[in-house]
Amino acid sequence: MQATLTVTPAQLPEVLLHVAVVRPVFLWGAPGIGKSSLVRSFADSLGLDCVTLLGTQLAPEDLIGVPQIVGDRSRFAPPEAIARHEPYCLFLDELNASSPEVQKAFYSLILDRRIGTYELPAGSVVIGAGNRATDNALARPMASALINRMIHIHLRVAVDDWLSWAAGSGIHPWIVDYLVQRPDHLWSAPPKTEEPFSTPRGWHMLSDAMHSYGDRLDDDTLAVLAFGTLSTTHASGFRAYVKTVRHAYDLETVLKGEAGWPRGAEERDLLYFLSETFRVRLVKGLPQSKEHASPAGRQLAFRAKTLLTELAEISLECAQLVIATDDDGAPVLPSWFLVEVSRDLPRLAAARS
Repeated sequence: MQATLTVTPAQLPEVLLHVAVVRPVFLWGAPGIGKSSLVRSFADSLGLDCVTLLGTQLAPEDLIGVPQIVGDRSRFAPPEAIARHEPYCLFLDELNASSPEVQKAFYSLILDRRIGTYELPAGSVVIGAGNRATDNALARPMASALINRMIHIHLRVAVDDWLSWAAGSGIHPWIVDYLVQRPDHLWSAPPKTEEPFSTPRGWHMLSDAMHSYGDRLDDDTLAVLAFGTLSTTHASGFRAYVKTVRHAYDLETVLKGEAGWPRGAEERDLLYFLSETFRVRLVKGLPQSKEHASPAGRQLAFRAKTLLTELAEISLECAQLVIATDDDGAPVLPSWFLVEVSRDLPRLAAARS
């Protein structure tokens, strides 16, 4: 299912508070962005137990129950996890990954809040969740009858929401600081091959592993952990960032002239990281119009041209990375600055030689 409109994690509780209490909800979203934890937090906020059923681990009888003889008749006895007397939150995780037979077993539970003779207690809420087929995750088509029984909400990743949560949840400070600088690295689209990719859950797992190692975490071990939880590009960038932290070597020292670009072959990942950070700094610090540039903006532009010349001497690829266009071929840096770069760089390079 394609998303027309989406909500952020911070917006979701308010939506659920008004919607899930009156109608079943299905929450769509990419793997690892926090759907399950958000549902559990919502249940906690209402003072309800959260009973989670994984669609991929169920058979129809796990919902319908097994028949038992009562008097001279038989009736189905729903499982103990569901048949509760107090209201609760029934969370049907990976619902659209379950078999068609299991999905059919959910029909009456979702629409009528009933299984056989058992009815969910008043005040209970029913929430389903699942990944999209476009995420390369296990997802089966849902019948129109099931789709039409729920209100569908699409969740998207929101960096500010995650960073606010991370600040009070013990996420490793290096991870928080890195994602403040590179918010685009919080999440990456699932690849078509079997390899790690970046998600809020992946960063959380990396944080837990880093805390476990503590001060004994060396660079090689960090690399193993990062490349085991994140996309290759993001893992390489984070590893380079940690080097800057450990060696007090960051972009500010380069901008101030207190240090030069790293030149050693063993520092190439650090050079790439600083180049990407330099690009982000220019995007934020340079105005779109030169006439409206502040003194600080003009000084940054002047210093940037010198640094680009020095960077090109070490790695033309890294220098091109700084001024590259976006994925659609549109300029990212202001046009006036790019014009000055193309005009002044040969002159600056000649002056340095």
